[in-house]
Amino acid sequence: MQKLLFSVLFLFAFAFTHPVLATEEEAHSEETTQHEEGSEEFDPTEAIFEHILDSYEWHIVTIGEKHISLPLPVILWDQGELHVFSSAKFHHGHDSYNGYYIAHEGDNEGRIVRIDANGEEVTPLLDLSITKNVAALFFSIFLLFIIFVPVARKYKKRENQAPKGFQAFIEPVIQFVIDDIAKPNIGEKRYMRYTPYLLTVFFFIFINNLMGLIPFFPFGANLTGNIAVTMTLAVFTLLIVNFSGNKGYWKHVFATPGVPFWLLPIMIPVEIIGILAKPFALMVRLFANITAGHIVVLSLVSLIFIFKSLALSPVSVAFVLFMDVLELLVAALQAYIFTLLTALFIGLAVQEAEHH
Repeated sequence: MQKLLFSVLFLFAFAFTHPVLATEEEAHSEETTQHEEGSEEFDPTEAIFEHILDSYEWHIVTIGEKHISLPLPVILWDQGELHVFSSAKFHHGHDSYNGYYIAHEGDNEGRIVRIDANGEEVTPLLDLSITKNVAALFFSIFLLFIIFVPVARKYKKRENQAPKGFQAFIEPVIQFVIDDIAKPNIGEKRYMRYTPYLLTVFFFIFINNLMGLIPFFPFGANLTGNIAVTMTLAVFTLLIVNFSGNKGYWKHVFATPGVPFWLLPIMIPVEIIGILAKPFALMVRLFANITAGHIVVLSLVSLIFIFKSLALSPVSVAFVLFMDVLELLVAALQAYIFTLLTALFIGLAVQEAEHH
């Protein structure tokens, strides 16, 4: 069950993370232009968005004017042909390759485009490129398999024995999700059916939150701060909740008990909006909290370069350390809140069956 969820989660998130909003290549291009013009003015907005947004390459470090990055595969299906090449062909967004380039302005900013016969920018029919967030998604799924497949095997082999090794370390968290999230909100009879999904969501969010706090490669990607990823998780919750809903759940939506018949045309749209609002709240809450935390930390670091004063660095570093500790708490708290509300929504959809 967990393996199936991992696979589907990967496929959906892979598809949704490709509408790139802005790229590191754009930041590099603008930075090069500034150097050519002799200006070295620090732009905090550019620096911050360079780190929190997606890109077609994985920037590792900048040494002087040299940008060290990991090029990623560009995969395009366009005009009936498959185009596969390295993002290094774009030279940090400065060049074009086979007629394709990264747009730096307009509606297609940050996307790979080409010029059509009318002289207008058009995007490829399908852009299946491995962007930084997609690469981070691969890596996080790999970590989850590395961590939990051995733990699952030990559970099968030692059903009546005390856990040992890493299993002993991770078991309190697993039991916490089961005993304090799944059971109280879904019910004793049905919680096991949804426990694999709840465990998958909790650890996926928690591990990716932690990965986003580590600034060096192969971490540092803002995966849970990408609204496409949080939307994918929310859509999973929406589907599971509504496909699990019993007669009582749907009766409450389309024929709310105690409501006069003439009010149903008003109540039904309200209930349907409520169904959609719940996963929407999950999506925005996770996205906003993780992204805001990263922006605050990067803003504090940027103060040193804005004021160009080493005297400010102890204060800035102290606040950054405080925020990093706070972000560790937020990383766990947001995983807990998302999982708890998911379990609560599932419980509301199935609870009537517990009484009949």
